[in-house]
Amino acid sequence: QVQLVESGGGLVQAGGSLRLSCAGYGRTFSSFLAGWFRQAPGTEREFVAATSWSGVNTFYADSVQDRFTVSRDTAKNVVYLEMNSLKPEDSAIYYCAASILGTEVTTTAGYDYWGQGTQVTVSS
Repeated sequence: QVQLVESGGGLVQAGGSLRLSCAGYGRTFSSFLAGWFRQAPGTEREFVAATSWSGVNTFYADSVQDRFTVSRDTAKNVVYLEMNSLKPEDSAIYYCAASILGTEVTTTAGYDYWGQGTQVTVSS
C-alpha cells in the first residue's frame, strides 16, 4: 500500500510561482511512475505532468509545457511540481498519483494510488 500526501498549494498572483510536494509512504513508491493531475470546479480531472521512477523520463500536458517542471527525490520519496508563470486557468486542486505499471501516463485510469489534493489559486 502507498499513501500520498501533497503540500505546497496556496494563493498566488498571475505570473508567480509555486512548488508542490508529494510525499510517498510505502516501500515501493520510489519504483512507481508518479504523476500530477488537476481538477477545477465543474471539470474532469486532467493530466498535468509525470515522471518515471528514475526521474529520467518526464511527461507534460501541452498546457503546462515549458512552465512546469516535475522531478523526484527517490532517497526522500518525494515528487515535486515546480510551477512558474502561473495563470488564472491553472487554478485547481492538484493531485499526486502513483502508477504501478506506468503504462498509461496521461489517464486517471492508469494510476493506482491518489493523494487528497492541494488547492492552487491564481489571481489575475
